Amino acid sequence: MESSVIEQFHQSIEAKMAAGETLAPLIAKASTKIVEQLVQDHQVLCCGNGLSSALAKIFTQSLLLQYKLERPGFPAICLSNDCSLITAISHYHSVSEIFSRQVKTLGRPGDVLVIFSLGTNPSNLVQAIHTAHDRDMSVIGFTGAGDKDLSALLSGDDIEIRVDHDDRHRISEVHLLSIFCLCELIDQQLFGGTA
Repeated sequence: MESSVIEQFHQSIEAKMAAGETLAPLIAKASTKIVEQLVQDHQVLCCGNGLSSALAKIFTQSLLLQYKLERPGFPAICLSNDCSLITAISHYHSVSEIFSRQVKTLGRPGDVLVIFSLGTNPSNLVQAIHTAHDRDMSVIGFTGAGDKDLSALLSGDDIEIRVDHDDRHRISEVHLLSIFCLCELIDQQLFGGTA
């Protein structure tokens, strides 16, 4: 059993090492994009399904409260948080609209939509991207190898932080580390240092 645990650690390290050099410039670019929009009084909207919902919550919390530095909070909203709202939209409209309806209501031109997906091309994220573009918002997509539909929608000012792996757990681990790197860079750019 212990060897199985060690093997999981090795697989996690290998996935992160394989992604690091490819993702570093994209994470840096995403941090600059978010900082530019925050200083112009825009907000960040985040969403994802299942495990990716938890990643969206972690990123939102890190922006709204703090990452390492004690600092003023940044305007960030997690669209995956409100269960009663999500079930109401699903009931009265459709599951594919649970994020797009919120983006349409809360999103403003210049805001940033950050989506998280583990390679499953969810229709609700497809609709959210369409709505964000209609609202003149840019999109940062944390995606996996199977997210071809989501990737095809990203263009222009959008940034894709894509983990080319098929195991959703490895993808989520790389996404989590990427979130931490992103938060570190945002704090450095706005406050000139680390905790």
